[in-house]
This record gives sequence, C-alpha cells and structure tokens, in this order.
Amino acid sequence: MKLAKVLLLSVVTISPFSVFAGEASVTYGKFNDFTDVRAANETRGGYHKRIEKQFTKHFQELAEKLPEGYKLGVTINDIDLAGDVRFGGGREMRIVKPIHFPKLKFSYALTDANGKLVDKGDAELKDMSFMDKIRRGRDEEFMHEKRLITDWFEDQLVSKIDAN
Repeated sequence: MKLAKVLLLSVVTISPFSVFAGEASVTYGKFNDFTDVRAANETRGGYHKRIEKQFTKHFQELAEKLPEGYKLGVTINDIDLAGDVRFGGGREMRIVKPIHFPKLKFSYALTDANGKLVDKGDAELKDMSFMDKIRRGRDEEFMHEKRLITDWFEDQLVSKIDAN
C-alpha cells in the first residue's frame, strides 16, 4: 500500500498537466478573402464556422503545452486548404492531390506569465510534400493544415520557450 502511494505521488508530481497550462486566442481575417476555404456540398458560412472551430481548437490544444500563464495570440490572415473543390459524380467534392498543397499565413504573439513578449512575428507555412508524410494516427478533418501548425509550434515556439 505504501509503495502504491509513493508511485501515485510521483506520477501526479511529474504529470505534464500540472506544469503546463498556456492559453491561446485566435482571430480570423475575412474568410471571403482567403485563398481557398471553398465548401463542397455544404453552406459556405457553415463550412467557414467549422474551419474556425477546428483551427481554434487545435491552437488551444497546442497552447495547453505551454508553461502556465503563457498566452499565444494568433490572427489567421489566409488559408489555402489542401486539395481543390471539383465537380464530380453529380456533386462537388474536395479532391486532394500533391499539386494543391496546404498553405497558411498568420501573425502571432507569445507572452510569458508576466506579460513579457517572448516572440512575435508572421508565419507563412506551406508543405509541398504533405502527401509523402507518414500519417499520425487516424485521418481527421484538416489534418494536413493541423500538421503544419503543429510542426510550426514545435519548431518555432517551443525553442523560444526553452531559450527563455
């Protein structure tokens, strides 16, 4: 019983959930001005809301990995989703081929728990070899764009935090 308590205490003490608790806020430019957020067989407004919800949730999940009190502010300026919407089989559908790779443009600011600016800038992400990558887990909506964001987060922001 004593050993079980010691093990439980060690797990709780080193749990990443007790150490990390950053936050993210995401705003968006005008979806009608974005390069490619075209809906296939659903309303444009509904599709745009779904994109907004999915991207915001993804940034928030990543921000939870930041140290407690850190805040990430993101403004999405352009989205060019992987694939292209084409008409086929009596309906429109998004066809994903290597020639239509995902691209994202956004500006960001990262502050620490004291409100001190850690990093800020503009990000222009694209992945021309997105179809050649090994898939992580199951297929999910906007997986190529989310992978771009995750890779940027790990390469750009985590290194800035480690240096801080």
